[in-house]
This record gives sequence, C-alpha cells and structure tokens, in this order.
Amino acid sequence: MADVIVVGGGVGGMVSALLLAGRGHRVRLYERLDRLGGKLAEHRRDGFAFSLGPSLLTMPHLFAGLGLDLVEPRELCRYRFADGSVLTARRDPGAMAAEVDRLAPGEGRNWLAFHRWGRTCLEASHRTFFAGPIDRPPAQARLSDLFAVAPGRTLDGLARRFFTDPRLRQYTGRYATYAGANPYRAPAALGCVPALEHGQGGWYVRGGLPRLADALRARLEEAGVEVTLRTGVTDVLADSERVLGVRLASGERERADVVIANVDAAALYGRLLPDRRRLRRIARLGRSSSAFLLLAGVEGRTEGLAHHSVVFSADYRREFADIFERHRPAEDPTVYVGCSAVDDSSQAPDGAENWVMLVNVPARDPLRWPMSPSAYRDLVLERLAARGHDLSGRLRFVDLFTPADLRDRYGAWGGAIYGGAYDGPLAPFRRPGNRGPRRGLYLVGGSAHPGGGLPLVTLGGRIVASLVEEDFSLKQDARRPRIRTRR
Repeated sequence: MADVIVVGGGVGGMVSALLLAGRGHRVRLYERLDRLGGKLAEHRRDGFAFSLGPSLLTMPHLFAGLGLDLVEPRELCRYRFADGSVLTARRDPGAMAAEVDRLAPGEGRNWLAFHRWGRTCLEASHRTFFAGPIDRPPAQARLSDLFAVAPGRTLDGLARRFFTDPRLRQYTGRYATYAGANPYRAPAALGCVPALEHGQGGWYVRGGLPRLADALRARLEEAGVEVTLRTGVTDVLADSERVLGVRLASGERERADVVIANVDAAALYGRLLPDRRRLRRIARLGRSSSAFLLLAGVEGRTEGLAHHSVVFSADYRREFADIFERHRPAEDPTVYVGCSAVDDSSQAPDGAENWVMLVNVPARDPLRWPMSPSAYRDLVLERLAARGHDLSGRLRFVDLFTPADLRDRYGAWGGAIYGGAYDGPLAPFRRPGNRGPRRGLYLVGGSAHPGGGLPLVTLGGRIVASLVEEDFSLKQDARRPRIRTRR
C-alpha cells in the first residue's frame, strides 16, 4: 500500500483522502488554515452566518451517507431582468416551461427543447468527461457523445439556437458563471447545468453548506486519516521520475509515495514544484473570474424574498467585456442575492436576514480597480435599490470579501475562483489533468479536471483515488529512493 500525503484540505482533497484511507493506504493531510473545507467556508458576525463559497448543492447522491440535513428551496432561483420582468425557475420541467411562457409567450416549448438537449449533453458528460481522467476516454464512451456537447459552439451560441427572447439568452448565459467564465466564449456544454438542477434539484444543507466540510472531517477521523492543521507545505520533493514527499513550512521533510496536490495548479507549478512549461500553459488559459461579496446583516424580513435571486444587468455583453477584456468591475453588474435565512432560521437573528450579494469581477487585486472596494460596494447597493431591492435604513453592517481575500486565504491564482478560464469551445480539455509530471503526483480541486463546484471537485477526488489505486496496485519497488524524515 502507498504512503499518501494530501496537500490542502478542500473538498476534493478530503474525498481523495477518505477513499484511499478506506482502501488501506496510510494517508496524511496537511492544511495551512485552521480548518478544512477550502472555499467551502463561512463568515459569522453578531449572530449572522454567511457562506463564502458554494450556495447550493447539486448531484446530492454524491454526498449520501454523510448525515446531511438537506433542504430543497421552493424555487431554484428567481431572475429579475433590467426591464423589471421576473422569471421564477421551478424544478419541475413542465412548471418551468409554464413560467417561461409567462415571461415570453411561445418560448416555453423552446425551453423544453433546450432542456432535452441539456439532458442528452449531461448523459454524455457522465459517460465521458465526469467518468475519468481527461487524457483517457472511458470504455463506455460513444462517438455520439462528442456531438452531444455541441463542439465548437459557445454557450451564447447555444442560447441563440433555442431562444429568440434576449432575456432567455441572458438567463442561459448565467450558467457560464458557474465556471467563472464568459458566456460569449464559454463552451456550450455548460448548458447542461440547468438540466442537472431541474433533474436532481438544487439543495441547501441545514446549518449552512460548510456543514458538508464538517461531515467529511468526521469521516476522515473515523477512517484514520492523519489531519494536521495550521501546517503549510512549501515544496513537493521529487527527483526526475517520481515524487519523494513534501517539505513543510517548519523545514521538516515528510516522505511519501504519493502526493495529491489539492491546491491551485498555478501554485503547484509556480511554487511547490516549479515547472515553467506547465505554468506557461496555464497562463495561456487566462484566469477565471473572481468574486466580490457583500455580506450584509439586514434588519427586518423581506416579503416574498427567495433563497436564491439573480438581478441582471441591462447589457450582459458589456458586463463581461468589462470583466474579461477591460479587467475592471462592471459599471452595471449582475448581482446574485442569497439569503439562507429564508429556509433556515439559524442563519440570522430573529426578525433579520443574512444577505450574501455576489458580483463577478476580474481576478485582479482591488488596489488596481478604478474605484475602491467601498465605492464599489455603494455602487452595487445602488444598482440593487434601482431594481427593487432597496436596503436603505435596514443595514446593520456590510462586510466585504474581495479577490485579494481569495488570493491570500486560499492561494487562488490572482483571486481566480476556478483557476484557468473556461475560454473557448475546447477549454475543458485544456485544463490541467489529474496526473502530474512525476510518478505519484496528482492534482485535484477546482483548477484541475473536471473543474470547480462541489459536484465536480468531488468527482475529481474519486478520479484521483482511482488513479492512485491503478498506479500503486502492485507491490512497490523496495529500492525506491528515500529521504531522511525528521519527526
């Protein structure tokens, strides 16, 4: 059995560690922060709780057996457009088509056709993209799967294929942001995400999404994984052929047959195991978007407020040009509003609400923005007020979370949420794979295959565990290189 070290305690790293420990490997996990979960984190203040990472859980079967108390909001999401019109997203496809017809008469049948396409794309993705490493087609893959994902088409192109109403094209383009991408450049395959939500639902974990990280931590302890917090790794040690272990921030060296890097791929190849060629390849991808969060304690209850809302900008193309071409926050941003207190009273004091307002921004230090974070906070609140969400006189406090926090807290490349950008139809195939350039080195997490978000990093953890089992199933060479380990 292999001696395994996991660098970083995000969800993908925890899943890999749990699976490998369950198969008899010795597993040690080192996390620089004082908790596990990576971006699955929360901020608490004055009785309010705010999720700093994912806001909903899809593919809930992946997390069965963890003892989570799952809650399904009444609506998937409520979309408000710049003209004041509203689209309420229902999980049931028939009910959703009826809502689409209310917004844009005659488009309901087009949405159903879009949904059918999405289901076909999703089925193909499960057989291929989600099933294993990117460099090896699974045995169950079919030739038709290649065409099912609309190769060569962008997400906006897909939206134009199905919808004539510009609001529905904007709704479709919103799914690019699930990968930190630009809908006018992102691959059409992201159009399968709504089929996932309408098929399996979008769920909330009572107590907040970070309870998932707590549940995984408990399973790690049961499985015998050695977890060490507040301990950074400065180097992955390797010779020209294989990994040898890691060097900790304390200077100690720990030997291992396997090193699983649950860190940003740019950090791995830029700092932990420098590799200029691979770093240049990542740089050519460009960065995904980042996030600007307003975490607001709001006085009073808002009648009819949904758990998830999206307030769209008036010019979506210009908004994404600001983010990805002009590298500045949009002057008229789309704002996601999440209020988990709608379904969970533990998230805010009685008679109050916890508002998480998220705006997509470039992965760039806010010190280089044309306005300060506090000025941009005011702009976001003004835009929301103009579109029906006026919080004047109701704010107890507003705390900010910026790209600089993502960079400094998690080592995210420039503050990018998902590492490299999903830019271009072939973007999913250009991301770093799960096997590294040395035997025994593996990558997992949002910047590696198959991508970011709770379901994908979980699938990535499964893929990596399977690769380790495959690569180290035979008795290891007794002559393998050794390094001195200080305890």
